[in-house]
Amino acid sequence: MRHFTIFVQFAAVTACFACSPAAFSQASAQDLVLRNPSNSVHVRIHRCGKSRCGTVVWANEKAKADSARGGTPKLVGTELFREFHEVSPKVWKGKVFVPDLNKVFTGTGTVKDQNTVVARGCLFARIGCKSQTWTRVE
Repeated sequence: MRHFTIFVQFAAVTACFACSPAAFSQASAQDLVLRNPSNSVHVRIHRCGKSRCGTVVWANEKAKADSARGGTPKLVGTELFREFHEVSPKVWKGKVFVPDLNKVFTGTGTVKDQNTVVARGCLFARIGCKSQTWTRVE
């Protein structure tokens, strides 16, 4: 269950890719940073080709230790979110690397406003799904 919680935390960041164009016009995509609900991981959202990606810019010691135990010794600097693209208005989909599990999953996210994003992640085929709310770091 701990790994599922970690998966949901990372999958939740996928929602940040759903930020509205207005949010990106206020700050460049490279300046957009979101934090998970427990404030243990901060991810910088940036353009990567025609998509958006997300790289860890800060993590607390527990998150770093969990990542290392899962096979990713250097969490800060790791690209967790890859190839995110808009699938419908305010909904984005892409790949999420979960360092604690050393696996890649699909994640989706929906923007609620310029500072709040709700993300959804599932372990397998819409089974074991959870959502989390992520907020912008100013």
